[in-house]
Amino acid sequence: MIATELATQVVTAFHEGTLAAPEPKGINTEGIVTFFASNIAPILLAVLGVIFIGRASRGEISKVLTSSAIAIVGLAFIAGAATLFFVGDYLIDLIFS
Repeated sequence: MIATELATQVVTAFHEGTLAAPEPKGINTEGIVTFFASNIAPILLAVLGVIFIGRASRGEISKVLTSSAIAIVGLAFIAGAATLFFVGDYLIDLIFS
């Protein structure tokens, strides 16, 4: 008697969808990018600045200039990658709208 009532409740629950798994959620990539841009990037730039000042105070100006040029090129690549997010979003909206 108890087993049949339990089975009836389980079947009813399946038909009503109360035991169905919830929809999977995606990863918030915008939040991750914002976190890195607002927290991690300034810290890394500050560390680079301290390293450059330390080298310049020891008279290694050529190494500082080389490292600065490499850092600027790296920032240009990062800016280009960020631009691709916006260009890709625009193209997706253009194609699927």
